[in-house]
Formats: sequence, C-alpha cells, structure tokens
Amino acid sequence: MDNWLPSLITATPTEGYDLAVKLARIAVKKTQPDADMRDRLRKDYEADANALIAASHVVATHFATIAAANDHWREAK
Repeated sequence: MDNWLPSLITATPTEGYDLAVKLARIAVKKTQPDADMRDRLRKDYEADANALIAASHVVATHFATIAAANDHWREAK
C-alpha cells in the first residue's frame, strides 16, 4: 500500500483541518470499500442531525490530534 499519510505535520490550521476531514473520509472508505453501498447509505444519514453531529465529532477528534502534532502551530520563541 502506498504511503497516503506521510505526516500529520501541516503548514497551517486550515491545512490541518482539511487533513482531518480526509482522515475521516478515508476511514469510511476503508470501513465500507464498496462505493455503491456508501452512496446508498448516504441517504440514511444525510438528513440525520445526530449522524452529522457524529461525523463532525470524528473530524474534531482528528483535528485535535493533528493540532497537537503541530504544537498547535505555535512558532518557536
């Protein structure tokens, strides 16, 4: 398998957040590799507020990990 995640280090918080979203999406793809099934399942959660909040929580957890890895983007003094 190729190295799709070479590092958690990002230049900015925005890039870190984008990486957090990517991590969440990759997790879904690895959990359910059938794209047609993912498309069918999307109808079950796209209008479900609790499911969307849960997805946001996953992204937030990934972002917290990435922020810590980047020392919260603090510059050395």
